[in-house]
Amino acid sequence: MKSKLNHIFILKLIAVLFLTVSCGSDDDSLQRIDQVMNFSIKNVAGQDLMNPKKAGSYTSYSVNDFNGTTAVAPVSISLRMTTDSLYYFEYIKGAKRITLDSISPENRTYKSNLTFTLSKIVNNQTVSVTDQMEIRYRWTPTVFQVSQVLYNNKEVFSKTADAPNAINTFIITK
Repeated sequence: MKSKLNHIFILKLIAVLFLTVSCGSDDDSLQRIDQVMNFSIKNVAGQDLMNPKKAGSYTSYSVNDFNGTTAVAPVSISLRMTTDSLYYFEYIKGAKRITLDSISPENRTYKSNLTFTLSKIVNNQTVSVTDQMEIRYRWTPTVFQVSQVLYNNKEVFSKTADAPNAINTFIITK
């Protein structure tokens, strides 16, 4: 009987040790995810071009993944409004990321390419313009973050590698 109790005690001790080791937390093993972007589109005079109630603004939009698996690969980007009535896009994820470079197994750059079709009414006709956005991401074992955004090949946002997590906010001027 004493031998059986020793076996039970040893099994319980092993179980407790296993749980202690497996449930331990190692902050260095956590990867920070920083990929949310909020951006607005304005003209050079500062007018919100996504407010459909203002003359000259766009009245509709669509977004497609240029690297998608089909010719038309819609990406969901929400159009939201701030408390002071500024319209902005909120992009969290959805476009395919492809490897741009792989400096080392511990440091990679990815990119996503989006195509924006913005439409407005001019002289009772719908006029559309197509713009391109390239989002570059930095990946290391400790961080996955937006590092740079190009809109029609012009940089509109950049972030250094050691910058803290934050919603990446910027304005596109057309």
